[in-house]
Formats: sequence, structure tokens, C-alpha cells
Amino acid sequence: MSAEATNPVSAADAAVTDPTVRRRGRARIDLRRIGRAALLGATAGPAPRDRLPDAISHVAEAHRAHHPDADLSVLRRAYVLAESSHRGQFRKSGEPYITHPLAVTLILAELGAETTTLTASLLHDTVEDTDVTLDQVRREFGDEVAYLVDGVTKVEKIDYGAAAEPETFRKMLVATGNDVRVMSIKLADRLHNMRTLGVMRPEKQARIAKVTRDVLIPLAERLGVQALKTELEDLVFAILHPEEYETTRALIAGNPQAGDALGAVAEQVSAVLREAGVGAEVLVRPRHFVSVHRVRLKRGELRGCDFGRLLVLVSEDADCYAVLGELHTCFTPVISEFKDFIAAPKFNLYQSLHTAIAAPDGAVAEVLIRTHRMHKVAEAGVVALGNPHVGQDAAEQPDAADRQGATAQPAAVTAAPSPDATAGPDAPASRADDGERVDPTRPGWLSRLLDWQQAAPDPDTFWSSLRADLAEDDEITVFRADGGTLKLPAGASCVDAAYAQHGEAAHGCLGARVNGRLAPLGTVLGDGDTVQPLLAQDTVSGPSPEWLDHARTPAARIAITGWLRAHPESAAPPAETGPRPPVNVTADRRTGAELHADLEGEPAAVRPAGCCTPVPPDEITGFRVRGGSVTAHRARCTAVEAMRRLGREPVAVRWGDTAQGRVTLVAESFGRPGLLADLTEAIATAGAAVVSATVEPPSEQRVRHTYTLHLPDAAGLPALMRAMRDVPGVYDVHRASRGTSEPRRA
Repeated sequence: MSAEATNPVSAADAAVTDPTVRRRGRARIDLRRIGRAALLGATAGPAPRDRLPDAISHVAEAHRAHHPDADLSVLRRAYVLAESSHRGQFRKSGEPYITHPLAVTLILAELGAETTTLTASLLHDTVEDTDVTLDQVRREFGDEVAYLVDGVTKVEKIDYGAAAEPETFRKMLVATGNDVRVMSIKLADRLHNMRTLGVMRPEKQARIAKVTRDVLIPLAERLGVQALKTELEDLVFAILHPEEYETTRALIAGNPQAGDALGAVAEQVSAVLREAGVGAEVLVRPRHFVSVHRVRLKRGELRGCDFGRLLVLVSEDADCYAVLGELHTCFTPVISEFKDFIAAPKFNLYQSLHTAIAAPDGAVAEVLIRTHRMHKVAEAGVVALGNPHVGQDAAEQPDAADRQGATAQPAAVTAAPSPDATAGPDAPASRADDGERVDPTRPGWLSRLLDWQQAAPDPDTFWSSLRADLAEDDEITVFRADGGTLKLPAGASCVDAAYAQHGEAAHGCLGARVNGRLAPLGTVLGDGDTVQPLLAQDTVSGPSPEWLDHARTPAARIAITGWLRAHPESAAPPAETGPRPPVNVTADRRTGAELHADLEGEPAAVRPAGCCTPVPPDEITGFRVRGGSVTAHRARCTAVEAMRRLGREPVAVRWGDTAQGRVTLVAESFGRPGLLADLTEAIATAGAAVVSATVEPPSEQRVRHTYTLHLPDAAGLPALMRAMRDVPGVYDVHRASRGTSEPRRA
């Protein structure tokens, strides 16, 4: 995997920039010394079978710290094969190449990876860069190790040319869908390459750093591997933003006493929790470079407590809330900073309580509260989950080594606090009520990514869609009308929900109901919304180019783009560019139902009110109007109450003997060709006659039709309205109810 040499930051800065140094208080492993030991071991003959070669003693030590009962014989055999295969190969810095797989394996061992992952990590470049074949790896180490090695092996550039990089990532992601340990190895591999990128040309450093920023760091975030993500962020920061990096480095170096202020608050917090009888470990957690930079942009001048956060570790979930209660009681809480990611985990299953408190001296300290179990997985993410193919019960106990000597138990991670962490998955399996796989190592976003990548027509589309998908750093859950759920990126619209639920059938989507109300397709959904896409019954309808303005998910964008390419006529602009006036249609004007008023003296003309258009057998009330005539309203019309408030006396009115009547109906629909013809046909079939009709210009793909209809028998009104609602594209039909409080539907 073309690992390069030398660190982009100087050795003098190591104590500040290296998260491992600050976290554990010991220097980084000397890779040059390991390389020399590997060469000396090779030239002096193979190590005895009863002990490990000196070159991997550091790996064995870190591995045994997490897995005391692990069988290390398989690591010895993997190292011997890797060292002999890479012998004579050197990195661009001059170091023996074997130092790279050793360093990658050490990173994973420190995170708590199980033996199978470490075995594949030692061998991850053998198939790509040496004469070792995948079949040889499979024969000597088994199918699992071979699968992991193949997953991280690049495709041949001679076969794919410029598409080699995106196709490599596509292959890697597909492999990750079956075994997330593939991506664990890739992330550790990229971290060591980024640590040792200094000998490359500046333009190549920038290119690798940009891919790391756009693809690998978001993947580390989504997989919860914060220990890798934070260091990758700092290394990318140093390459792509050297001036800001140097400013931040100088800011940290110029505040050597910054930790003292946070340490003082930590002592106060510890005293409060001891007095309350809450068992907790309070740690000072320095921020990494990028985190300090972000805080400086947000707050301006930094104070001592801004250079880190407090981490409070407890044993049980309930203790987290006990700690929160004590802190908010004994200190002044900053309510705007409180977040509960235990009750509502983040999209990557990260769990923790976040708050901020003000000490008596006015210093404000951010506090993270979580259990040891939450912290283990928040630091190492999927690496801590171990082998995804081992059941939970079996995984909790150290398993016996298989025939290759590989252990299958997941890591019991005891990682110390990293400089900063804002997300990471917790150990419990994800729920299955949304159709997602009940496997914490196969989160929903990965399943969706694997689905849409199959539809990507070319490497460029896949590459750009992948970057766009990974750029979405938050996720929402929306409920379907049938009770299921959909996981969507924050900012997703009804268009995205339609394609997530119905796939290509969403091409015929006409609109949606959001929380029971009709909404345009471009409506942005919020967490917890209920969405019901409305699909056309015909197969002719298709998306418009405007849908791309609302689509946030790659699945929706790829499907819409594909349909528009297959139907270029749909992308043509309309011939008319100006607003269209309303269309008025007038037919025969027949008389409506007979109305009579019980008045003394001369008879008065009685007509139905246009605001509520009553028809037999509606209950009606009349009022005198100018000219001496009487207007009949439905009894529940709001105009009736308004008249009474004005002191107008009601007039008794009644229907005549005829059952015919005249009514005004409003049809709400989504625009499509032939809609007006279908509606008028439905009206005619029901036996009604159109007296007048008005079609308003489309607005956000929605059209309003207003019909005044003559009914031979007013009792047929409900059936008429049902027939109109059954017309494809029509989502609501109601009686004209301007100013009425009664339901819009009859």
C-alpha cells in the first residue's frame, strides 16, 4: 500500500501532536529500530518456534494487554511470511518495508483488535506488492484472513487506469459490508502512511490528504474509531492548512499551564462526587489540534479550560445521570451545552452525556459523562467489536484459537482517553424494527451505501456520490405510514424518503404527506417526522429536473439522473416562460335546488351562500342581505356565527321538494398531462354537470381546480367526491369552504 516515510511534524513537536504520547505518557515506537531488528532477525536465521521474533514483541505486548489468552503462534507465522516476502523492499525513506505492516498492526493491537485482524494486517500488502498469492494466504491462514487481505488489496491500475482509486474504494466498501474489519485495517494503514508522508512531493501529499479528509476521516467517524479519526484530522490539518496548523500549535505551546485550570475543576468535581457517594473516575482530556482550532473559531480568545474537557467514567448507565444531577446541583450548568446521547444515540450509536459547568472562579468546563463500556467502544469503534461473525454470547468469552491460531473474541478494549472524541458506536446491536441488519458492525448507513453504489453507472459518479454521502455528518430517523422507519441524512427531503422507501417506483411520486399534512416534494424532513410518499397509479409519470435540487441522498440523485437521461424530453424547458392566467370554463347555468324562507309579508328570493354552497339535505340557516333577498348558509358555516355577533337575526329557510342542487367543489392535485380531462370525465360519469370551472396556475407542482356543479340529486354528492378523489394525481376534494370551520371533506 505505498507507505511513505518521515513524519510531517518535527520530533520536537511529538509530545504535543502525537495523541498516543499525550494519552499514555510514553514515546511512539521507534520504527527505524524495529526495521533494523527485523533485518537482523532475518539475517541471523529464523527465530525459534517457541518464541516471537523481537520485531513483533511490541505488537505481542499490546495484544496481550487486551487479550491475555490469545494464541500468538499465528502472529509469528504471519510475520515470518511478511518479512521474508518484503525482504529487499524499502520505503522511500530508506526504511525496510516490513516496518509499515508492523506499524499498522501495532496501531490495531493498541486499539484492541483480535488476532485474526492483526494477522491480516501483517499480511495486508503481501498479495499486492510481493509474489505471495491469495490462495497461499488462504491455505496457511484460513478464509477469514484471506478475505481481509483481499479486501484491502488495491485493484490493478493497469486494468482500471484513472478509475483505479475509486474502484479500489468500491471494492473495499463492498468487502466491508460483509466484514467491517477490512475498513479497520485500511484506516490503520492510512494513519501510518499519513504519519510518514513527508518525503512525498507537496502536490502528492495534498492529493492524499484530500482523499483522507473526504473519505477516510468520515468513514472513521461513522465507524466510531475516534483514536484514528482525531490523529488523521491533525495530520491532514498540518498538510492542507499549514498556516492555521502552525497558529494552533503555537497557541497550545504558548499555554503550557492550560491544563492546570481544567485540573483544578476536575478536583472539585471529584470531591463533589465522592461526597455524594458516586463512584467515578474524573480525567482531564486535552483537545487535539483540529478541536482547538474549531473552538478558537467559535469562541475567539481561549481560556485555560477551553484547551480540554473533563471525562467522567462510571460503571452503570444510571450513574451517568447521577453524576449529571450532582454537577447541575453543585455547579452552575450551561443549559445550552447539555446533550443526552445516551437516551438518543447519535447516528453512529455514540453514547454519552455532554454538559458544561461554571466553576466558582467563573471558568467554564465542558464535561463528558459515560460508562467504561461506552468509552471503550467510543474510542476504538468497530475495532472493539471484534469478529462480526461470532455471536454475542460467544464473543464475551475468550475463544479457543482455531486451526490457524486466530482468536475470534472481540476486544475488551481498555483504551485510555484520547485527546478528543465526539462520536463513536456503542456496543449494543442496532434495532431491527427498521429493517436494518441486527449487527452493530453493519450500520444502516453502510447498508444504504452498498445499495446505491450498485446503481452508480461509472467510477466518477460513484466517487463523487461517495464523497457527497460521507460529507453528511448527521442522520435523522423518519417514520413511514406503515409503522416502519427510514434512516436519512440530515437535510433530506420527501424526495429522498420516496426513493429510500420505494426505489425506482418513486419516479411516479406526486407529493407526500408529512405528519398527516400534504407537503411539496421539496419539504425538508426533521427527526421524528412521519412521511407518506404519494405515488401515481400510472406508469407514465417521472421525475423533473427540479427534483435534483431537493435530493440529498446518492440513491435518489442517481435514480433521478438515470431517468432523466433515459427520457431527455422530460428535461426540456416548458415553451411558456411567463405565468399562465387562470383557465375559466363556463357551461350551462341550470337552476339549483329550491329554497324557501318563512317570512311574513311579501316573499323574498332565497339563494345558497357562495361561501359554503349548501345542498340538500344540509341543515341550513338564512339571513337577510341587501336588496331584501335571503342567503342560506350551512348551519356550521362560520358566517352564521359572525352574523349573530353582529346582531343579525336568522331567518328560517327550508329546502323545496326537488332534490337537485348546485355545489362548488375544490380539487387539490399534482400537475400532470390529461388531469383536467380525467376530472371532467369523472364528473360527467357521476351524472353531474359543470356550471363553471377554474384551474389555477401550478404552484410547486400542485394545481387547484374549482368546479361549480349542478347535481340532479344532491344525495349523490359523497359518491361524486369519491370518484374525483380516485382520479390519479388528485389527493384531496372538498366543498368550497371559504370561511367555514367545518371539515373540508364531506
